[in-house]
Amino acid sequence: MGLNLEGKKAVVADVSAEVANAQVIIVAEYRGLEVGQVTELRAKAREAGVYLRVLKNTLARRAIAGTHFEGLSDQLVGPLIYGISADPVAPAKVLQQFSKDNDKLVIKAGVMPNFVMDAAGVKALATMPSREELLAKLLGTMQAPIAKFVQTLNEVPGKFVRTLAAVRDSKETA
Repeated sequence: MGLNLEGKKAVVADVSAEVANAQVIIVAEYRGLEVGQVTELRAKAREAGVYLRVLKNTLARRAIAGTHFEGLSDQLVGPLIYGISADPVAPAKVLQQFSKDNDKLVIKAGVMPNFVMDAAGVKALATMPSREELLAKLLGTMQAPIAKFVQTLNEVPGKFVRTLAAVRDSKETA
């Protein structure tokens, strides 16, 4: 059953609100997936913080019109599921991982602000570390010099104490 005009406007407004906060949109063709598989995909996307939705392509075109994602309009053909997220890597990872297990989900394209990617670009994006992983690596890198400095400072008094102990032991045996 189709949507009336008010329903379509509501869908476009909802998707436009998600797109306004997004850093990436990934589209994949889901032809042949069963309802249970799509439900599983939606659950995985929800866990990763990805807004996942099946949309009519005309409504999606209206939602991205006038945004940095407008370049994706040429790729919107066929039955597509849209993954939208503020984390640029999350939807690519979710859809790529799911497509490995389900060959009926085919990643078609993706777009970052003013940059359209093909399926290979989306797969390359999926191999990148997530935001949390990058932040953890950055924090570890920032902490390493401080930890080494503290370790070096601690070594000076430790060496002094070991030297005194060696002198004490040598005087006791003499």
